[in-house]
Amino acid sequence: MHHLPLIAAAGLAACVVSAPAHAQQAQPHITLPLEASGEASMNTVTYTCGGETLSVSYVNADPNFLAILPVEGKSTVFASVIAASGARYAAGQYEWWSKGDDATLRDLTAGEDAKPVLECTSASE
Repeated sequence: MHHLPLIAAAGLAACVVSAPAHAQQAQPHITLPLEASGEASMNTVTYTCGGETLSVSYVNADPNFLAILPVEGKSTVFASVIAASGARYAAGQYEWWSKGDDATLRDLTAGEDAKPVLECTSASE
């Protein structure tokens, strides 16, 4: 059995540390051990979303498949969910769905017909 440590910026509510406004501290980090039944890997894909670039890290450690991307300026961990095609991930009210070179970020509270928050294309060369 393989172990893949996952280090993410603590955007998770359980890990938020309050500090006085005058104190400057480095953002806390958490480490999650993920047991994998086979090979484990982590790769980063850069996407172009309109005029912006977005880096998404994918963690593949069967049975855990994660995507880590910034949402509203915070590093957010998305967990894989069932998809008819492509790879679909969810975190709170958000859904990250990639298929081929294309990906979208949606706010699920905005309704089924709402435009995606981001429409992206892989910036691979």
